[in-house]
Amino acid sequence: MQVEGKVMVCDAIDEIGITILKKAGLIVDYKPEIEPDDLLTTVGESNVIIVRSRTKITKKVIDAAPNVKIIARVGVGLDNIDTEYAESKGIKVLNAAEAAMNAVSELVIGHMIALSRNIPKADDGLKKGKWLKKELLGSELRGKYLGIIGVGNIGRNVGRIAKCLRMNLIGFDIFPINQDYVREVSMIKTDMKTLLENSDFVTCHVPLTEKTKHLINSETLSYMKPTSFLINTSRGEIIDEKSLFTALTENRIAGAALDVFEVEPPTNTELLNLPNMICSPHIAAQTKEAQELASTVIAEKVIQTLLSNR
Repeated sequence: MQVEGKVMVCDAIDEIGITILKKAGLIVDYKPEIEPDDLLTTVGESNVIIVRSRTKITKKVIDAAPNVKIIARVGVGLDNIDTEYAESKGIKVLNAAEAAMNAVSELVIGHMIALSRNIPKADDGLKKGKWLKKELLGSELRGKYLGIIGVGNIGRNVGRIAKCLRMNLIGFDIFPINQDYVREVSMIKTDMKTLLENSDFVTCHVPLTEKTKHLINSETLSYMKPTSFLINTSRGEIIDEKSLFTALTENRIAGAALDVFEVEPPTNTELLNLPNMICSPHIAAQTKEAQELASTVIAEKVIQTLLSNR
């Protein structure tokens, strides 16, 4: 069934989504490098706005787009969209949370292995002519406790993979955790303080809100064991980087792996250069498969929403 309307795509997305939208009859204005000022002057005729993380859809942008019915994010987080204001205007806000689930989960496990087996140090040392075999005594994931803060789609998938590695799972969420899942993976449900006190690895999978900003701070880091590791692939502002720097330099925790940062690209070079820190440039969802799936999911959701609004 064909649909009518104009779609503005403000960030680079996989071509498959563009093709699906066009085949459905939509006019697609693909501007992956559009600047904020240009967006304000050209968005007025659009019925749909599609973004990733680069473009910010503010109240000002929404006011400049009187014909918009849908704002869609090719990804998970919606913190670059003023969702409350959009919904107050009757605009549907969509995302593709399910598309990045596997890619993000695999990066979390990859960072855990890299931390526990000192892979970055081993690689760097060998390339510099150093044979650090005796110094790089690692530890296995088997039998360790993984604390999952935020047991949604991604958190649950991380848990399933970790369970296959014979890890024990501890979960905390402000929302009820699915009981079938708890039984499936034998998860221990508890409060956040208890999770931090007992976990060998802690991974964060929560959205960025006023309540979750700096959820990991000097107080919460003090609950963690000195042998534990922290991983964050959700949003950078979940962690207070100054507090994390102190915890790492004073050996209050053993190490950390960050894929996201308070400022991106990050400017906190002191933190980035710590020997017990592993960094990646916000690549959790950057797999060919995840990008294709996210683009497809959003295109199909946009089409179905437009059809349902006829």
